[in-house]
Amino acid sequence: MKLIIFDCDGTLVDSQRMICAAMRQAYEAHGLSVPQDATLLSIVGLSLPDAFRRLAHGGPAPQDHPVDSLVVAYRTAFAALRQSVDHLEPLYPGAREAIETLSARPDAVLGIATGKSQRGVRAVLARHGLADHFATIQTADDAPSKPHPGMVLAAMRATGISARDTVMVGDTEFDIAMARAAGARSIGVTWGYHRPDALARAGADTMIEHFAELSGALEQLWAEPLAAQLATT
Repeated sequence: MKLIIFDCDGTLVDSQRMICAAMRQAYEAHGLSVPQDATLLSIVGLSLPDAFRRLAHGGPAPQDHPVDSLVVAYRTAFAALRQSVDHLEPLYPGAREAIETLSARPDAVLGIATGKSQRGVRAVLARHGLADHFATIQTADDAPSKPHPGMVLAAMRATGISARDTVMVGDTEFDIAMARAAGARSIGVTWGYHRPDALARAGADTMIEHFAELSGALEQLWAEPLAAQLATT
């Protein structure tokens, strides 16, 4: 069996409008200057506490950033925004088709590893009617923040699938580093929030520009160990 783990924000759904809006509200509620959108998107994928700690280093003084309170304000703002039709988290083109195709394979199991909360990611998947396609959902509620390998390791334990048969699909260097630390391979997607060159530097095994390329990229990765073995016999 093969395990394919997807990141959520920036990989399956485009949530940047909601993320940036909730971040702005959290900072403004504390009277703090709001980082630029590009800076805010650079920390997508981290758990919220880790994200705010990293953002604090670019501010006037890290001690002026009440991380716990910012996290609460962000979650409150995000929950309110989710009720508005003006702040949706749309699927990227081809995401639904790719998930449905892969989940129909008898030799594949799908998972999620995300910096979102369990409540948040399950709400997104339910809204798009995709929750039943995923056998394991790992979040920052359950394991250390990316790039720690905890979420990938937990997904492998939950499914009984080894690292050699596991591939992480994500848009940030945190996703790639997490996969590498867990001994799994990774596919970087170029439509998300980190630049393709950052994914390459982080060690992505391959990259794709459209979801239509995903099945082929997976087949190529899965074939490589066999090809290498045949070349040495």
